[in-house]
Amino acid sequence: MEVIEHTTVTTNGINMHYASVGSGLVILFLHGFPELWYSWRHQLLSLSSLGYRCVAPDLRGYGDTDAPTSADSYTVFHIVGDLVGLLDMLGVDSVYLVGHDWGALIAWSFCQFRPDRVKALVNLSVAYRPRNPMVKPVEGLRALFGDDYYICRFQEPGEIEDDIAQLGTEKLFKLFLTSRDPCPFLIPKETGLRGMPDPPPLPSWISEQDIHYFANKFNRTGFTGGLNYYRAMDRNWELTAPWTGLQIKVPVKFIVGDLDITYHIPGIKEYIHGGGFKKDVPFLQEVVVMEGVAHFINQEKPEEISMHIYDFIKKF
Repeated sequence: MEVIEHTTVTTNGINMHYASVGSGLVILFLHGFPELWYSWRHQLLSLSSLGYRCVAPDLRGYGDTDAPTSADSYTVFHIVGDLVGLLDMLGVDSVYLVGHDWGALIAWSFCQFRPDRVKALVNLSVAYRPRNPMVKPVEGLRALFGDDYYICRFQEPGEIEDDIAQLGTEKLFKLFLTSRDPCPFLIPKETGLRGMPDPPPLPSWISEQDIHYFANKFNRTGFTGGLNYYRAMDRNWELTAPWTGLQIKVPVKFIVGDLDITYHIPGIKEYIHGGGFKKDVPFLQEVVVMEGVAHFINQEKPEEISMHIYDFIKKF
């Protein structure tokens, strides 16, 4: 890990921290919630050893990158703008893009807005979903899963932050990282996160040291920055109306675990495997479903994910 360099640059009006290692063509890694550049630690080391420059920022609101307080500062235009500015600061015209969870959602938007800056995309966990012009996202999720659905519960500023504070940061990370239940994630208002069962012992792929790294950063920054991505979802829907129906036109590989909650959202398997995904992402070349693997796929199966990325991007 000591070979990984840490740098802060100014981009799009904020200071952004990124980790980097290696030399060669650039792979840009985008993490999810509640994560950090650190989620890509394994891929940074393995892919840099194969001749790439690997760059993993703490996204806006996370870790050592600035975290504006208002959710209005967390639209996809802000986040993609930060990343385009980062590429400009690096002097890089185009990159291989890799995203997971919210990082995958940002990567889809990046490819819509600036396909000229992307050689190829490997996205994990979250498939592209076209904008539905008839229903705002939070409203649609509330209708599907009810008020206790985690995204609905994340909407009210301060409420879930208080819940996390009572639970404890380390316990939250243990709960999230060890979860293997693909059912919808519900947080009942009466009991909150505190009502969840104690996490099982840590699996071999995550250590107490890893938990401490995440927890220490989030104890310092809080969770509001990351939660603001969810609070900006309906605003994103309003602002992205001009892109309704636009296809993603970069080469894509998509990877998901069969125990990932995202793979069990009603209709998603039919969309991925029934032709809808390919229609919206015409240069989709590979879909990989990893058996027995849950949401935090790049940490649970680090070597396999690194090889999946390498085997795809080396073609371009």
